Amino acid sequence: MGHFEPLADSKQVWLRSEHPDEPIFFFDPNQLRATAQEFLTGFPGEVTYAVKANPHVDVLAVLVDQGIVAFDVASPEEMMRVRQVLPNARLHYHNPIRSRDEIALARLYGVTSWSVDRMSELDKLGDLDGAEIAVRFKLPVEGAAYDFGSKFGAEPEAAVALLRKVAQRGGVASITFHPGTQCHDAQAWVAYIQTAADLAKQAGVTLARLNVGGGFPAHRCGLLPDLAKIFGAIDTAVAQSFGESRPNLVCEPGRGMVSEAFTLALRVKCVTDEAVFLNDGIYGGLNEWRDLGTGERVELMADDHAQPLDHYRNRVVFGPTCDSIDRLPSPLNLPDGIEEGDYLLFHGIGAYSLAQATRFNGYGAHKVVTLHS
Repeated sequence: MGHFEPLADSKQVWLRSEHPDEPIFFFDPNQLRATAQEFLTGFPGEVTYAVKANPHVDVLAVLVDQGIVAFDVASPEEMMRVRQVLPNARLHYHNPIRSRDEIALARLYGVTSWSVDRMSELDKLGDLDGAEIAVRFKLPVEGAAYDFGSKFGAEPEAAVALLRKVAQRGGVASITFHPGTQCHDAQAWVAYIQTAADLAKQAGVTLARLNVGGGFPAHRCGLLPDLAKIFGAIDTAVAQSFGESRPNLVCEPGRGMVSEAFTLALRVKCVTDEAVFLNDGIYGGLNEWRDLGTGERVELMADDHAQPLDHYRNRVVFGPTCDSIDRLPSPLNLPDGIEEGDYLLFHGIGAYSLAQATRFNGYGAHKVVTLHS
């Protein structure tokens, strides 16, 4: 299943041997396997994977090997990628806005679940003919790094009307939501679950499934994810809110699944008293840091320095492009002795990095090296 270059030993050994001048993603399949098993054994329902987080074919292959057979896809391109790895995978097309041509392609790919958040998009689907339609709603909940409700999701009253229409038109009524990205507080899910039960009751429908979305956190800014606690809170909330009419559960982790499986190695191109220039930045593998802020899980790999690396200072970090805004949103605390040619290892960078990297100015991290088991 290999499209990645193999790595015989470790990140450090490979970097010292190859001295790459281009950015390198290191992929750890064992870490991905461990995270997948944490979801598969801990979540009280079906685990799908949100392909948008990292659509590389080998990532998908590892997840299939671990037992994931359903995927949250946002476009025909993502459907194609999944079908390449698992021809009979179940596809959940939960991007609520679709062109008519995209709908036609999705039917050819055999989509088994569709989400909608407005009547016009339900109308586009035409004859539902027993298809699962997951009505997406939104709430003003706190606790996410940024809120997904500003773009998608029906207000509760509109969600009730959509559920009724789905049932009237012969669809299988379900509900879905997304609490936002990087949610460490399980109460975000609890609030949504309680409201979902109320919406189903108002609409007079029995839900086939409740999709609790993504939003599962990854390790960032000193906060370690407690997935077991979140899973337990979800299970309890569903039991208390739905009782005997409890629907089957689905989740669609993206960041929480793949983040820890990748490290990005960047080379130092220039050092000044105030700044460090790297061979990648916010137009490449650090694209998401522009919106989420500068992370702290950065390790200097340095050999044979003239001075000890025991004093640190904050430095502005620039990427390689000719655009002056190609800089991290806040400085990094780096050793005084950092030098041209050193490498910085950015850990936990597997989500929305490889997927979002551009080739602006001819730069951008795309090469991936796999760590052997």
